[in-house]
Amino acid sequence: MTTRTLPPMLSLWRADGQSGLLRAAVLVVMGTALMALSAKVQVPFYPVPMTLQSGVVLLIGGAYGWRLGGLTMLAYIAEGLAGLPVFAGPVAGPAYLAGPTAGYLVGFVVSAALMGLAVERGWTRSLIGMAVAITVASLIPFVTGVAWLATLIGPAGAISGGLVPFIPAAILKGALAGLLLAKIDGFAQRRDA
Repeated sequence: MTTRTLPPMLSLWRADGQSGLLRAAVLVVMGTALMALSAKVQVPFYPVPMTLQSGVVLLIGGAYGWRLGGLTMLAYIAEGLAGLPVFAGPVAGPAYLAGPTAGYLVGFVVSAALMGLAVERGWTRSLIGMAVAITVASLIPFVTGVAWLATLIGPAGAISGGLVPFIPAAILKGALAGLLLAKIDGFAQRRDA
C-alpha cells in the first residue's frame, strides 16, 4: 500500500474548512493565470504553436496534487470557453476547442492530474521516479493532441507538425519543471521539519 504525500503547495499553505476552499480558489486562479501567461510565450509553428504550457502543466499538477491540479486545468479551459483570452491564439470561446490545439488542452487535464498523483504517491521523491512521472505526464497531451490533430490534417501531418518538432522542447520543459518542483517540494519539507 502506498502512502499519500501532501503536495508541496498544500503543505506550504495548510488550511481546513472554509479556509481550505479559499486556498483552493486562490491557487486555481493563480494556476490559470500562470497557464494564460505561459500560453502567450510562444514560438509560432504550424499547425500548433510551441508554448511554455506543457511545463507549467507539470509544475501545477506536481505542486497542487491530482485533484487541484486537474481542477485548475479544467478551470483554465472553462475560462477560454467563456471567451477570456487565455489560450495561445488571439481568440477564445467554444470554437477554439474545435481547432488544432483542442486535443492538447484536454490532455493538460489528465497530465496535471497524473503528475499530481505521482507526487502524492511519493513516486517523485527519487530522480528515476521523477523522470518517469514527467515522461508519462508529458506524453499525455501529445497523445490526445496528435490524435485530435490527425482528424483535422491526417496522421502524417499531425505527427510531423504536432509531435516531432516539439520533442526537444518537451524534454527541456520537463527537466525545468522537475527542477522547480523539486525545489518547491524541498522548501515545503524544510518548512514542515
